[in-house]
Amino acid sequence: MSTIPLGELLLLFGKINKEQLDMALEKQKKTGKEIGAILVEEGIISEDELESFLQKQASFEFMDLGKSELCSFLQADTGESVDFKKITIEDNVINLIPVDVAEKYKLIPIAEENGKIKVAMSDPTNIVTLENIKQITGKEIIPLIASENCIAEAIDKYYKKPKERDVLLFKQKTMNLDLDKEIKEIKEIDVVEAPSSMEEEEIAGEKKAGESPIIRLANKIIQGAVERDASDIHLEPYEKLFRIRYRIDGILYTVMEPPKAIFPALSSRFKIMSKLNIAEKRLPQDGRIKLKVNGKDIDFRVSTVPTIFGEKVVLRILDRTNVTGLNLEDLGFEEEDIKKVKKAIEAPYGVILVTGPTGSGKTTTLYTALDKINREGVNILTVEDPIEYNIEGINQVQIKEEIGLTFPRILRSFLRQDPDIIMIGEIRDEETAEIATKAALTGHLVLSTLHTNDAISTIARLIDMKIEPYLIASTLILALAQRLVRKICPYCKREAEVPPKTLRKLGLDEKTKVYKGEGCSYCNNIGYKGRTSLFEVIPITRMIKQMILKGKNLEEMRKEVIKEGNSTLRENGIKKVKEGITTVEEVLRVTMDVEK
Repeated sequence: MSTIPLGELLLLFGKINKEQLDMALEKQKKTGKEIGAILVEEGIISEDELESFLQKQASFEFMDLGKSELCSFLQADTGESVDFKKITIEDNVINLIPVDVAEKYKLIPIAEENGKIKVAMSDPTNIVTLENIKQITGKEIIPLIASENCIAEAIDKYYKKPKERDVLLFKQKTMNLDLDKEIKEIKEIDVVEAPSSMEEEEIAGEKKAGESPIIRLANKIIQGAVERDASDIHLEPYEKLFRIRYRIDGILYTVMEPPKAIFPALSSRFKIMSKLNIAEKRLPQDGRIKLKVNGKDIDFRVSTVPTIFGEKVVLRILDRTNVTGLNLEDLGFEEEDIKKVKKAIEAPYGVILVTGPTGSGKTTTLYTALDKINREGVNILTVEDPIEYNIEGINQVQIKEEIGLTFPRILRSFLRQDPDIIMIGEIRDEETAEIATKAALTGHLVLSTLHTNDAISTIARLIDMKIEPYLIASTLILALAQRLVRKICPYCKREAEVPPKTLRKLGLDEKTKVYKGEGCSYCNNIGYKGRTSLFEVIPITRMIKQMILKGKNLEEMRKEVIKEGNSTLRENGIKKVKEGITTVEEVLRVTMDVEK
């Protein structure tokens, strides 16, 4: 393998033609000068262009191209030159990057291997573009050099296919589901049988074209939610209609309002899939579904409640691939906070509490922490209601209050199971709190969640639960509060004009540059794509322990926490606004009730 000759590189990118290259090569033989110097002397390229292409040449090692073809790309890992016209890019690879993104940045995905994506680019040295593509796909990028003409031809070939491809690509122009065909085929309200083994059922477009319209309708509702990265599906009956909504990045969006007449059959279908009693419509029910959707293993937690116009059905989507392999950095932690968390989870004993409202990402944070300390030499037990994700190597117990299998009862049993680490899904009452603190006092590391407005309020909440201050001071080692904010879509991010009064609410200068998303096909015209967390991480230091024992109030403790250099939720949010990760509005929305 050798560095690609500069002349071949300039030819590939259309900066010179074949005749100019041949001329420069002839002069090189006679004078011994570098090709680049000759081309500059002849006025064919500028000094700036030469410097730019020398940087490109130094960035990648490739084999000699020989005869350059108009439509070829160069593989950085093998040095091989490949003709676009002689390869086939699979649909699942093309679907990784939206067409408008490919056109804007002049790139195209070529192949996916071992969790990495090969992307042909006109400028593979553009670090910003590489990082944006990494964020969009969630995968490592292997950049390949290709000419703009070559990429444009490939985009036209692989993206400009019939409409069924456009439907598959994120339903790009609208949030609405196109289910008219299935609805028209539902001629009578009937309940269909569930598959014999839910674990083996697979939802993937028209794979089961022979199924009844109700099954296809339910499958497409699920598939549409997964493709849009929704966290929940809501089926809501009203007097004259019913609507289907998806929760995407924490916000609910209506995607369809089908005829009310089909609702009983559709809700019964979901109840059958989750093994619930379809005859019982007076009481709430909870169930689970395991499916393979577009090749991914997905769990669904199903909940039904009776309303005056029928049973409302909610499916919580639990994508196991979104949790396994996560790092603390992926969650949005700052470097200093990561050090605090890692120190706490490596402690031999103590209590770590994650606080925040429902849906703020507490469970994901706990699972990520457990994954970091999950090794052969430790015995980890969890008690949860419900178990959201299965983690190999961790013993997880689901509470069942109807048979007396409660948090306190399981925790007492845990202490006889020789545990090193115990995770409690949520501390809900005095008895659970007391057992948790006493377990930490006897040499166990305990992780759990609470509902409080900020991290320091954890101490007051434990005192309200009748936990003695000396027990809190002896066992609590870290309190962590978090909120989820939506991230600005990287492909429609623009500088935003925000009223000075709004900026001042966050303590920002009027000249501070802030950003927003205008809305594009990648983010379904929302302006946001994905979420990140705001964190407030407070180690319980010696000074704070003394303040707990002396009965100091929360305001005094809060001042001490800030004095020790810990950031508040809002301060963490301000930092992410300045970095262009989220918007002023998002930070104000999730921290309004937190800051005093």
